[in-house]
Amino acid sequence: MKKIRAIPREQLKHESDMIDTLRESAVIVEEESDLDALMKQIGDASYVLLGEATHGTHEFYLWRARITQRLIQEKGFSFVGVEGDWPDCYKLNRYVKNYPDTPGDAVDVLHEFNRWPTWMWANWEVAAFADWLRKFNKDRSRGEKVGFYGLDVYSLGESLEAILDYLEKTDMAAYETARKAMACFEPFGFEGSDYARMTQMVPEHCTKEVVQLLSEIRQKVPQYNTDHETVFSTEQNALVAVNAEHYYREMIGGGPESWNIRDRHMVETLNRLMDFHGEGAKAVVWEHNTHIGDARATGMSRQGMVNVGELVTEAHDEEEVVKVGFGTHRGRVIAGSRWGDVMRSMRVPEGIDGSWEYLLHHAGKGRDLLLNTAALRNDTLFEQPIGHRAIGVVYHPDQEHRGNYVPSIIPWRYEAFIHIDKTEALKPLHLEPNGNQMPETFPFGF
Repeated sequence: MKKIRAIPREQLKHESDMIDTLRESAVIVEEESDLDALMKQIGDASYVLLGEATHGTHEFYLWRARITQRLIQEKGFSFVGVEGDWPDCYKLNRYVKNYPDTPGDAVDVLHEFNRWPTWMWANWEVAAFADWLRKFNKDRSRGEKVGFYGLDVYSLGESLEAILDYLEKTDMAAYETARKAMACFEPFGFEGSDYARMTQMVPEHCTKEVVQLLSEIRQKVPQYNTDHETVFSTEQNALVAVNAEHYYREMIGGGPESWNIRDRHMVETLNRLMDFHGEGAKAVVWEHNTHIGDARATGMSRQGMVNVGELVTEAHDEEEVVKVGFGTHRGRVIAGSRWGDVMRSMRVPEGIDGSWEYLLHHAGKGRDLLLNTAALRNDTLFEQPIGHRAIGVVYHPDQEHRGNYVPSIIPWRYEAFIHIDKTEALKPLHLEPNGNQMPETFPFGF
């Protein structure tokens, strides 16, 4: 892996040669069969990490879902792990597996995803995929059903509540341990950021309580003879509580460690899910490019940061992991102007000159492209960092040139890349004034 250093735009050479090489190396993507080249490249990989340049773009969700459908149908993938909270996603997991205690409609389940930014998972695109997966699972045995899980670490209060709900019915001794952990966080309204700020002023925190809870649950897991997946979920919620408590305390202090705690937690959860699904398990991961693209091919490593893409790649043979980035040249996106803001559809301006998005736009002449970026690793044209756009849930289109482009050696960041030249905004369930209005094209070809 090459060491990253920032290269000013004016030092990038051979732009026309780069565009020509990309044009010759790309497959035009117009329909699902155009993904055949990607399926061939994935081969027998056990980990396929599908990214996104934003959390609010319709086409990123749509094409990730289409790729995932094929991975499930053609290559026997076991589950989907996403950049979402474990408790909420576990409810959707039970829905797609046709468990008897779930609503009959994906929209009803997704309306419970009420943590900001709600649109990330409470959207019509995910509803369409969930309904497809539920139908796919319907006649399969319990051990063969394909799951949907949240890998993230934010759900401190929700995870503790889920633990209490389970233990109250199964283990009153462990329930009391959980109540003590819950009571420790109650003064902060179970808001991790409020808890973290308070521990800065008063050096007493709830580490002992959540660690003790996790330890007790792990000791007693073999005794629980109820639904084996719910037992697994209860242990996972205890792990979330431990890592979330640590994450929020580090977040207040600044620096890279809170990011690292979060991504290491997501990889730990991914590993637990692979073990849970047994020998031969295969995972699809849906997360932002900043998580699934190898951090060593960006400036993140210089800042002391690791990510899911790096950690998974390091832990497995080269052919076992395929990371697929996504990007767009222009369009619209769902985002907020500040944290907790009302979501809105925002304009995504054209990619800045010399950026990865700019090069692909000209290479494709406005068409959508699929590239085997790993094949460019020995091409000297692409050995220097190129600005690659990343849009978060907070976005200011008029200021994006100041910090929305991540210098990246693309062939080392991803094995493949899908460029959607012009994109539409995601279709959230909660967006006013048409919050519950089904899009005319739903379910988007599923």
